[in-house]
Amino acid sequence: MTEGLPAGGRDALDEEPLGDQEQHTTQSKASARSEHPDGLGALIARASVLDRAEELHRGNGASQVDVFIIGVTGGIGGLLAQKLRSRGDAVHGLVRRDDQQAELARRGVNAQVGDLAGMSVEQLATAFGDVDVIVFSAGSNGGSREVTTAVDGDGVVKAIKAARLAGVERFVLVSVLPESWRERDLGDEVEYYFAVKKGADVALSRSDLNWLILRPSLLLDGPGTGTVSLGPAEFHGEITRDDVAATLAELLHEPRIGRQILELNTGSTPIEEAVLANVRT
Repeated sequence: MTEGLPAGGRDALDEEPLGDQEQHTTQSKASARSEHPDGLGALIARASVLDRAEELHRGNGASQVDVFIIGVTGGIGGLLAQKLRSRGDAVHGLVRRDDQQAELARRGVNAQVGDLAGMSVEQLATAFGDVDVIVFSAGSNGGSREVTTAVDGDGVVKAIKAARLAGVERFVLVSVLPESWRERDLGDEVEYYFAVKKGADVALSRSDLNWLILRPSLLLDGPGTGTVSLGPAEFHGEITRDDVAATLAELLHEPRIGRQILELNTGSTPIEEAVLANVRT
């Protein structure tokens, strides 16, 4: 697997890991209970989350959403589009070429051709239309400073302004864990990438949008486990793009989560439960 960054982008439209590691083994529920003396309390808490999940699906939380993905041709963005379409959601996106637009149309995704770096705020706002939420999963993958600035920095700021202009309140940004591979000598370009990603997080968190920042661990290809560890602070490990996309899809269907920074790692909690556990009551 090609070395890259934990969150950035293949061809400026994807998330790419720094390198392969042996995937962490997910703890079984039995072993997790045996390691914690308050196992009964954990079981009660888990049952409470399950009750909330059932209540949510009896209500309106599972309604369809209309999503625009910046980075829809990337690893995470493409998987997210598939998962949303399978739930009956409407998916839109931005692509660079006509052939990408045609291919996505065959998959039920309404893509528009345009270059994020070259589009004006007004043009991007027109592309957004009246969707419910914007997901920004594009990134430079720690390439040249020019591309990093255009996509990970200015691109996010432009998308925030366009969202305001289009009247779209919900905005989800796929970012990077701040401590990702800090033990390595990453080089000036990658250090610059981390600084720009941080700046984008700050810009979004200071906006008046209903924002959500998701920071996944080292990204891996392959099938997901369906279980994660999700919260305001998580250890840096590794996680499949499939599980990141599945978590994003669940978060998009949970309107009670907003103006929060969540970190995501491999874990033993089913994704739906992990998302519900982060709802602020």
